Amino acid sequence: MALASEIWVPDTIEREQGGIERPRIAIAGISIESSTFSAHRSGDEAFTMWRGEDLLSGLNPFLAPGHPYRDAAEWIPVARGRSLPGGTVVRATYERMADEIVEGLRAAGQLDALWYDIHGAMSVEGLEDAEGDLIGRIREVVGDEVLIAASMDLHGNVSRQLATQVDMLTCYRMAPHEDAPNTRKRLVRSLLNRLHGRFGSDVEARRPYKAWVQVPVLLPGEKTSTRLEPATSIYNELPKIEAMDAVIDASYWIGYAWADEPRCQAAVVVYGEDAELCRREAERVAAMIWDRHEEFEFVAPADSLEVCLQHALAEGAARPYFISDSGDNPTAGGSGDVTWTAHQLLAHPVRTSGLTVIHASMFDPAAVAACVAAGVGGHVSLDVGAGVDDTTAGPVPLAGEVFSITEGDPVGGTIAVIKVDSLHFVVTERRKPYHHESDFTELGLDPRHADIVLVKIGYLEPELYTMAADWMMALTPGGVDQDLIRLGHHRIERPMFPFDPDMDRPALQAEVLRGR
Repeated sequence: MALASEIWVPDTIEREQGGIERPRIAIAGISIESSTFSAHRSGDEAFTMWRGEDLLSGLNPFLAPGHPYRDAAEWIPVARGRSLPGGTVVRATYERMADEIVEGLRAAGQLDALWYDIHGAMSVEGLEDAEGDLIGRIREVVGDEVLIAASMDLHGNVSRQLATQVDMLTCYRMAPHEDAPNTRKRLVRSLLNRLHGRFGSDVEARRPYKAWVQVPVLLPGEKTSTRLEPATSIYNELPKIEAMDAVIDASYWIGYAWADEPRCQAAVVVYGEDAELCRREAERVAAMIWDRHEEFEFVAPADSLEVCLQHALAEGAARPYFISDSGDNPTAGGSGDVTWTAHQLLAHPVRTSGLTVIHASMFDPAAVAACVAAGVGGHVSLDVGAGVDDTTAGPVPLAGEVFSITEGDPVGGTIAVIKVDSLHFVVTERRKPYHHESDFTELGLDPRHADIVLVKIGYLEPELYTMAADWMMALTPGGVDQDLIRLGHHRIERPMFPFDPDMDRPALQAEVLRGR
């Protein structure tokens, strides 16, 4: 549970003599979480480009016309590429977005600041630090005098390149990310206060000291949820540090476990006016992480799919019983069309149990088209899925009734449900995560009154978590396998926990950075 001071971010902006009355602030970035172990590739079709007013108030209600934050600056919304998590970004797609951002900033003229709006776990073909590469290109255009602030996901990575080039950076303090809008607002408020403050026109003085330290621990988000200890206690320290005199912000990045890059590990950044205080607090948080690194556990009971099904089918099991099909979670970077679990369900007694069992989902546009042609109530016999990722299993043969067809889903496109005995397989035209009750009810499915719901996810998002009478996490294979050891990382820095469980205690000495 986050502290109350984290949940609420005031609308007021501090103004001091000597500050910039109405600074010019650009917004730009690329946001995606991409697994290098996923067979999926994120190309042009994966990204939506946000520009203009959509990038201002569309993504950020606190920048709507008439809001104090909107009036406090002249905002230049350049461009932001945004995608569902997926596989490695195609290089040409990245270059196209990077070029648009760079040219847009070049055309924007003299700036006082830039909001670098990113996720922090983007992998790009041929690059080992994509966000570091992009910020380097941006710095070449905007120059050293522009104050750059970055808002990030706590599952991002903070390389030395990124920590050096960015002046102010912060990340979420809750997983699941219920505080995402507050984090963005918190960063923007800090940036505006800095520009309106007494150092506003003094470029060097307004640039805070940053204490940055990496912690050689790489864990999946499902082992670091802020619903549980030790993450709860560690994250609750951050607002306390932020409240200290001469500190602006404190953050702890868990890091992104499903990319095989040297920057992938935990990191802590504390920044403010007092370099020694920031260094001391960054090292203290880093030590807290290391001292408790063996205490991190899965957010729910976790076991093989077979064991999860045994619990779900046990006499007296609570309903609905949710099972996370975690290895192909599209919101962590999985391809979304891995069929391994579907194969297991067809061969399992749950198929003929007489219960209502839902599996969401697999994407296969050809299979969806065949269901549309057959119509609701029609019979289909199709090979579904594994068009992108066939590394764990091939297409799954589904012979059954078209239960429902839903058109026009803004994410999934046309969606079909194929009923095979007790099993209801959700098949989408495009990759789609299932996080909300309405995702199911719009398909004619009632997850609250289902017996078993299997969903490709890690920790349950808030609506599903509330809905589930009980749940387990199945350690299934896929591009975001929870068993990091069997994925085969070979480019991360070593030693690293859990890959080197007997490693010596690291030094955990923070480096104080200021400016480029």
